[in-house]
Amino acid sequence: MGRSVHVPTGVFDSRPFGFAQVAVVPTPFGDAIHVSGQVAWDTDRKIVADGDIGRQLEKSLENLAVALASVGATLDDVGALRLYIKQSHIHERDAISAALVATFGDNPPCATWIGVPSLANDAFLIEVEPAVVFLART
Repeated sequence: MGRSVHVPTGVFDSRPFGFAQVAVVPTPFGDAIHVSGQVAWDTDRKIVADGDIGRQLEKSLENLAVALASVGATLDDVGALRLYIKQSHIHERDAISAALVATFGDNPPCATWIGVPSLANDAFLIEVEPAVVFLART
């Protein structure tokens, strides 16, 4: 059995753009959950919090939670995150940290912050990509 694609309700349908929001790959040990990088778009592909990196990160993490929930996972199942931060806003570490603490409290995943010159849309200030999440089969 190969990869299955999920289209979470509450996150824009990315299939017309050639990629899935969520893909599940069965392994002998359980399911490997892959989630595309999440940004501050609503379901209508409208930017949320234009110019506010902290709020954009919060929305990106909300989208990540929705994507994970579509396959029975939660943010607590995420072991590591990559944060792609528009270089022009990399100095806004306090807003970024505050959004992470507000979401994860004192039990955060590992994180790597990567400064990038741009993202897929000029209005995106940050994109969140989780490491693969593994769910045991029951």
